Amino acid sequence: MELFRIVKSKIRTTDLSGKGAFMAGGRWNSEGVYALYTSESSSLAMLEVLVHLHTEELPSDMYLVILEVSDEAEFEIIESNNLPEDWRRSGHAELKNIGDKILKGRDKIGFKVLSAVFPFQYNFILNPEFPEFSELVKIKSIHLLKPDFRLFGNS
Repeated sequence: MELFRIVKSKIRTTDLSGKGAFMAGGRWNSEGVYALYTSESSSLAMLEVLVHLHTEELPSDMYLVILEVSDEAEFEIIESNNLPEDWRRSGHAELKNIGDKILKGRDKIGFKVLSAVFPFQYNFILNPEFPEFSELVKIKSIHLLKPDFRLFGNS
């Protein structure tokens, strides 16, 4: 299976450590818990980045990282009907608790959950501390992206 990430710096293209999420936390992890956020499509990965940026923060170059995940990798599936009704709002502590429990448990390489930005496709949150992570997840390719500034209403 291929999974996709967008990174805002060339030096981060090969970093699969989850350190950024560890330092800042995210929708599905608390600070201090390693997580690698990926998406099932490149376009969803871009939406997930853009929703957090302002026009002035958009880098001139970004990179699409395509990961190859072994078919042997097992994911927990989080069904949205098991989540709080307002799960798509930011800063929901219950979501961090759900993600932290899965990531700290290390029974699965990560989990699959609908995107809050576009809840018709899935994000995969990977656990870089999973014992077989480096055997199951490989970088397939890296591509330079030049963002289209029309995404922010600029022509």
